[in-house]
Amino acid sequence: MSFLNLGLSHSILQAITDLSYHTPTAIQKQAIPIILSGKDVVATAQTGTGKTAAFVLPILEKLHVTTKPRRAKRIGALILTPTRELATQIAHNIELYSQHTHLTSLPIYGGVDLAPQKKRLIEGVDILVATPGRLLDLVNQRAVHFDEVEILVLDEADRMLDMGSQDDLEKILARLPKYRQNLLFSATTTDSVRALAYEFSHETQSPDAIEVNTSPKQKTADNIKQWLITVDKDTKSALLSHLIQEHHWQRTLIFIEKKHAAAKLVEQLAKRGIIADAIHGDKSQAMREKILQRFKAGELQYLIATGVAARGLDIGELARVVNYDLPFKPEEYIHRIGRTGRAGATGEAISFVAKGDFKNLCAIESRLNKIIERRKIDGFEERKTVPLSILNYIPKAKRNTHGSA
Repeated sequence: MSFLNLGLSHSILQAITDLSYHTPTAIQKQAIPIILSGKDVVATAQTGTGKTAAFVLPILEKLHVTTKPRRAKRIGALILTPTRELATQIAHNIELYSQHTHLTSLPIYGGVDLAPQKKRLIEGVDILVATPGRLLDLVNQRAVHFDEVEILVLDEADRMLDMGSQDDLEKILARLPKYRQNLLFSATTTDSVRALAYEFSHETQSPDAIEVNTSPKQKTADNIKQWLITVDKDTKSALLSHLIQEHHWQRTLIFIEKKHAAAKLVEQLAKRGIIADAIHGDKSQAMREKILQRFKAGELQYLIATGVAARGLDIGELARVVNYDLPFKPEEYIHRIGRTGRAGATGEAISFVAKGDFKNLCAIESRLNKIIERRKIDGFEERKTVPLSILNYIPKAKRNTHGSA
């Protein structure tokens, strides 16, 4: 199947051709015709599978065909997303896909001056990409009205819920027109996501949303090689330095839990001659975007990020990710390693596992339904504070299923 078979018009197809898109991905093949038909969609798809185009392209098609002049402070489609970085990324993709149309779009998010966003909304916008908190700020100031919203998208819904956006989402949903099309996209389908999907669809006149799932349940992409190293907490930075220098790592995204720990790690690496930088909540949006652009351009090889700051990052040709701190939730682990191995490329995900991480590791491996490969690193001496195997921590019923470490 090609994009020609999906029901898209010439102006949209021309943009796709300009971007050298040839064959639609699985999520695009399934979701685009359903969205064009006007039905609600609840879609589960792993990161890096062309999810953004799966909802942006049909939205552009529908608005382009039926467009009418926007009234002041009105919008035609609303895309809600958890982070500033993802809002910026989606808005950029919209610009690329809509380059042969007259449609307008705007990203709005916190951390920057509110006034320019309010000024831009005065003219009306066809597609608004927003983080929930900033959108509510604008709603409360009567800078935007929802009475012309035809399509609502919740992108990375699982992450929005993880970040505590439930209340904001409910306030926004309560203000939207009941006659609208609802699209929910998520990398994982949790009970909370199902409840949200029911709520935002049942309140409208089309409660029976069509489910699209192109992601194997509770699995990660097969093209991502996963392995872990057991290490004492005090030797993590030394181990990371060793791997970077001795194994000649390039283009590495490093996940860490705490903001102060990210800054400390930058300093520790610098003392060993390794230039890295960090993005986290204490840095301004402008600074985060500048650092991220340097990393994307290859000017910066090592980027350290807290989990929240890194959500939604789309970095092409990323060789590997490192869980310097193992995440608490299996879903977060899946999101993190999904930053590599995108669009069918191969990737590598390495986790540092310390003594207090075994409960989290068991949960992750149970979700993946496999044991992550253990490795020792030649030339690096670690203190033996943790075992290489955790089979004793795994219920007997799961051991045969998982195999041996």
